[in-house]
Amino acid sequence: MDWPIAEVARMSGVTARTLRHYDEVGLLPPARIGSNGHRYYEEHQLLRLQQILVLRALGVGLPEVGRILAEQVDEVDALRGHHRRLLAERDRLDALAGTVSRTIADLEQSRKDGNPMTVNRPENLFEGIQPSQYQESLHGFPEHAEEVARRVAVMTPQDIEAGQRERTAQMIRLAELMAAEQPADAEPVQAEIDAQYRALAQLRTVSAEEYRAIGRSCVDNDAWRAAYEAIAPGLAAYQRDAIEAYATTRLS
Repeated sequence: MDWPIAEVARMSGVTARTLRHYDEVGLLPPARIGSNGHRYYEEHQLLRLQQILVLRALGVGLPEVGRILAEQVDEVDALRGHHRRLLAERDRLDALAGTVSRTIADLEQSRKDGNPMTVNRPENLFEGIQPSQYQESLHGFPEHAEEVARRVAVMTPQDIEAGQRERTAQMIRLAELMAAEQPADAEPVQAEIDAQYRALAQLRTVSAEEYRAIGRSCVDNDAWRAAYEAIAPGLAAYQRDAIEAYATTRLS
């Protein structure tokens, strides 16, 4: 039995355009092309599509997906490997959500008491957060990824820890502004985005279009979106909209 591309798109939730792109880059050729020019897929192709989508959900770029699929031999063994990756990612996101939840609770309690936040075990601030994940998620921005990799290579553990702390703090501050119903283009929000932009611009010059693309990746990139949504539902789109407003008013 086979299925036309429109039916495969409906079942999988990806667009026919994406399926055609997967064919064009050699990831997912159809089982056959009909006399009408339409692509048709059999069970083998559906299983391969499942693997592609699982790897994409884990934040793996298309070139790496192709390498993984080319190296695998047995489909069951491959699925076991994907399952292990999914369980590991679930555990990481659970740990990240717990980390952020504890930090928010500590911040709220310190504000209620009128005292600075006290952290009994500072290492707990960074459970589930690793700098390599940030580097890997920059695969769509190779110039930035290369510069980040060069900088991380010469950083001390203390420097890496400080960077992790600041990225977490930035996300929490944005979540607080979103919870306070500040519009994405409000001045307090734009001040946060300006600080982020200046930090990014220290790596290399970033144009308005590049910054917009980075903003869109907060939603489109699976790893980035998961990190934002673990802190607060809707935060990924809020960051994207705030960057769009910043690029329009300050960079264009």
